[in-house]
Amino acid sequence: MSILTFFKASPAIPLGNYTEKMFKSTRMKNFWAFSFAYALYYVCRLSFNVAKPALVNNNLLTATEIGVIGSAVFITYAVGKFVNSAVADHSNVVRFLSVGLFFSALCNFATGMTTSAIALTIIWAFNGWVQSMGVGPCVVALSRWYEDKERGSYYGFWSVAHNVGEGITFVVTAAIITAFGWRAGFSFAGVMGLLGVLVAVMFMKDSPAACGFKPIIKTETKTEELDNKEVLKHQWAVVKNPAIWILALASCCMYIARYGVNSWGVFFLENGKGYTTLEAASIISVNSIVGILGTIASGWLSDHFLHGKRNMMTIGVSLINTISLAAFLFAPNGNTWFSIIALSVFGITLGIQLCFLGGLLATDISHKSASGIALGMMGVFGYAGAALGEFLTGFMIDKTTVINEAGQKIYDFESLSYFWIAADVFSVMASILFAIIVYYQSKKNKASIV
Repeated sequence: MSILTFFKASPAIPLGNYTEKMFKSTRMKNFWAFSFAYALYYVCRLSFNVAKPALVNNNLLTATEIGVIGSAVFITYAVGKFVNSAVADHSNVVRFLSVGLFFSALCNFATGMTTSAIALTIIWAFNGWVQSMGVGPCVVALSRWYEDKERGSYYGFWSVAHNVGEGITFVVTAAIITAFGWRAGFSFAGVMGLLGVLVAVMFMKDSPAACGFKPIIKTETKTEELDNKEVLKHQWAVVKNPAIWILALASCCMYIARYGVNSWGVFFLENGKGYTTLEAASIISVNSIVGILGTIASGWLSDHFLHGKRNMMTIGVSLINTISLAAFLFAPNGNTWFSIIALSVFGITLGIQLCFLGGLLATDISHKSASGIALGMMGVFGYAGAALGEFLTGFMIDKTTVINEAGQKIYDFESLSYFWIAADVFSVMASILFAIIVYYQSKKNKASIV
């Protein structure tokens, strides 16, 4: 069997005698299966973040080397997210998702066997690529199993999976590393990845048609169909739209701040505020847990209270996000509750930003046939920002760290804190500029119609 044959979408089988209850039961099992598997994708991706303090403090890796490894993940993930999401449209999503998670689990097992910076860079660059095989199959599965009128709600619930995965990482993985060492943390992540593969293979289904159910996706009428030339025309309109580029810049800067906290937050709290690894990871987990509220509520709030006017909401949310980030970074040492409250506000607003800046605003101003390329551009720029931030953060930590007479490392996070805050400020400014451009484009389009 060739690779192309293995990943080919499952063929439709003759419609069977089934009830609505059977269909909904199968669909719900499918939904929970790929949501659970996607959550464990994050466990296999973020394990390295929790292990950073142990690797640096034990002089196994420098902060700069950590930053390079982290950048490699984000670069391959950014490119892979664009490529693999397009490939997933034509694939058996069960096999596609399972293969990616299987190799990601192997990457975690391999990481626990070496401390070579070069080897880890190669391993985690590959991990970034196979990690990008998770989001596409999930979105395709949502499209295959849910109609337009209900897909939005389930998309919001599925988006919670990444918060769950982050929460597991920052609590359970951190506890294992504290008790048994950093190698055990990667082994745990690998085992969780294999568990996700097992659940996906057992309960996830490729499509309704492959199960003998009536297909959800209906054939469009001829008047609605677009040939390749028309699709390319709309895609090119997205690429040359200045509003898309400004929005991509806003997403890029937001991701620098997002992964500043997610990727280096444990390191920051442990070495800058005096918390233990478990305490620091538990505090950072709050960001992921409360982010669920923002993720679920984002579309509902903008639809029901702002009538779809998400641009102004994005500006307000981005501003609050920046203020809460500054409050968290400059919280007094030992004031745990102040840090938790500030991080909670940051997490909720970040959940909203991830929906809006991560793709929803881009699809709002793009033609339906070009939504893929719009989402792809947000993904590439977002994780390019994450990669840049990862490298610069590691570099700045190395350059601002001094060793005292007792041989202890003394960290200075002031410059780094201003860097993360500045990135968030630029995201706010870009969001404002985006809203202005879209406003004038809307007025121009209305004038041309009249």
